[in-house]
Amino acid sequence: MAGHETLDPEDWSGMRALGHRIMDEAIDHLAGLRDRPVWQDMPAEVRAAFGGPLPREGIGAEASYAAMVSTVRPYPMGNIHPRFWAWYMGAGNIVGALGDFLAAIDGSNLGGGNIAPALLERQVIRWMAEIVGFPETAGGTLTSGGSVANLIGLTVARNVKAGHDVRADGLGGARLRYYASDQVHSCHTKAMEILGLGHKALRLIPADADGRLPLAELAQAVAEDRVVGIRPVAVIGSAGTVNTGAFDNLDALADFCAAEDLWFHVDGCIGAVLKLSPAHSTMANGLERADSVALDPHKWLHAPFEAGCALVRDRGQQYATFALHPEYLEEKPRGVAGAEYLFDYGIDLSRGFKALKVWMALSAFGADKFGRLIDQNIGQCQRLAARIRAEPMLELMAPVTINIVCFRYRPPGVDEAQLKEINSEIMFRLQEAGVAVPTDTMLRGRHSLRVAVVNHRTRDEDLDLLVAEVLRLGAEVMAAREPVA
Repeated sequence: MAGHETLDPEDWSGMRALGHRIMDEAIDHLAGLRDRPVWQDMPAEVRAAFGGPLPREGIGAEASYAAMVSTVRPYPMGNIHPRFWAWYMGAGNIVGALGDFLAAIDGSNLGGGNIAPALLERQVIRWMAEIVGFPETAGGTLTSGGSVANLIGLTVARNVKAGHDVRADGLGGARLRYYASDQVHSCHTKAMEILGLGHKALRLIPADADGRLPLAELAQAVAEDRVVGIRPVAVIGSAGTVNTGAFDNLDALADFCAAEDLWFHVDGCIGAVLKLSPAHSTMANGLERADSVALDPHKWLHAPFEAGCALVRDRGQQYATFALHPEYLEEKPRGVAGAEYLFDYGIDLSRGFKALKVWMALSAFGADKFGRLIDQNIGQCQRLAARIRAEPMLELMAPVTINIVCFRYRPPGVDEAQLKEINSEIMFRLQEAGVAVPTDTMLRGRHSLRVAVVNHRTRDEDLDLLVAEVLRLGAEVMAAREPVA
């Protein structure tokens, strides 16, 4: 039609050729991953490329793709690389990536509706509930990641345990309290602020020597708060802490919450899927007794970013917290709105079709495959810990519970401040050389390098290389520090 504009090409043959080329080059990119740097800094001219103004006239799909190849592809986070062990990130997978592409092509808005993508998301949520041991009647929603998934659970806890109608009346001056160990993820502090409670509403209890929430100190804190008129709401258990991977005693916390009429929320973004592990699933015992659980398929299930999941044992409580139906969002007896809306279980109204990449990968590989990969990573970290213990110049900084290893280079006669300086320099040189990407943390006031192996591509020789490079760089840094005679 004359004068009609669209984003579709007039001739699809050119787009078809570009699509095939993009796919071929993407496969080549993955196949050659091990031969490239894990990470590299951007030169000034590349940084400058991101400072341009809004384009008023397009350059075409091919030129746009070429710009991406030259300015974006060489400088990623690097978390899909076999020697990326920073923070706690999954490594993605090709089937999930294809699912992401297909979801974008499908283009469905997953706010809900009488559509197959909505049924598929509900199936993925049921699969996640099955992994953690929740009943079929549990509710859930997919989220951007663990921070929002935890926020969902803590919001339901607030509304259920506040003692009044928070949705109608707000906080009404109520003083509410949540409890966790001081090793809990920082997203819970942010959640307190978002919920309007203030971060002081999260009472952080010093972890025990194993990095776990101590029950006696928890009980004392709850009793003290009740005496002064603060209303205890929830206990946050960690199924894998971010610093060391420690697991709280979830069964004991479930017993305590039942006795004290508290909501039991588990942050399982690191270790909830340990339930799939053939060798280590018992570490997550008690997870199935939680009132709500947060987990991240984009970690140990290796879904391409982003994919989090919030689960609530009583789906009615989750629905009562979030459901809202103005006249333009009424459910209908038939037609496209003839089904329950997914947005009734979370914060977002418009939502992408992120379930497809999770569904395709679980369908293609099977849950047992992911369980074996979990055990593989744990075994690799146990082996790395043994290597560290065998090296006189290295020090293991915490027990290796799952797939996180904290250690440092420790030459004799060096104080804590100097050790932090030396190990930080080792870390920077590893990253900047593109050899490996560990990060660091503080454990009881002592600086530590930190390696989190959440990567199906990592091999034993990669970790051997890490040890060798830390020793080499440590000696290099120490030699440079010695005064010249």
